[in-house]
Amino acid sequence: MPIKPKILSKKIVARSKLFCIESQQLEFSNGEQRDFERLLRSGKGGAVLIVPMLDDNTVLLVREYAAGVQRYELGLPKGKIEADEDILDAANRELKEEVGYGAKSLHHLTSLSIAPGYLEHMTDIILAQDLYPQKLPGDEPEELEVVPWKMDNLNALFASDECTEARSIAALFLIKEYLNAR
Repeated sequence: MPIKPKILSKKIVARSKLFCIESQQLEFSNGEQRDFERLLRSGKGGAVLIVPMLDDNTVLLVREYAAGVQRYELGLPKGKIEADEDILDAANRELKEEVGYGAKSLHHLTSLSIAPGYLEHMTDIILAQDLYPQKLPGDEPEELEVVPWKMDNLNALFASDECTEARSIAALFLIKEYLNAR
């Protein structure tokens, strides 16, 4: 296992409503020094991405405007974990806000990084089953369209170019393997 670089200095170089950029000067075990920048997570919590299963073969997706790519994207519901929230409570709250369902069964499958080379943020993948209707007001600027999708037809989803978010794609494949192994 390689020896982790020594952090020589750290400083915040930019801050916005959403992002905080930290510059780090690192020294590697071979003596090489480099400056790296990384995006720090905002607040103490991370994020949850929920895979809501209506039944054993039907996942509920949401269509939401994605400002980064300037189009509507079909993906899994997700959201920030509030400072005082447990991961599973955050997942159930986001599910109720974005999809209009709660879950009697929530299972933390894994945590994923998005871009570990420069982003501190982690996303917890949560399987939600035994759903029941319950809607909470959310913070989305418009009502999200809920789209049921068959898990045995994921290739058509990815071929449609409507679902391109890596976290959603990875979570769908992970959940499909998890459910098939049971």
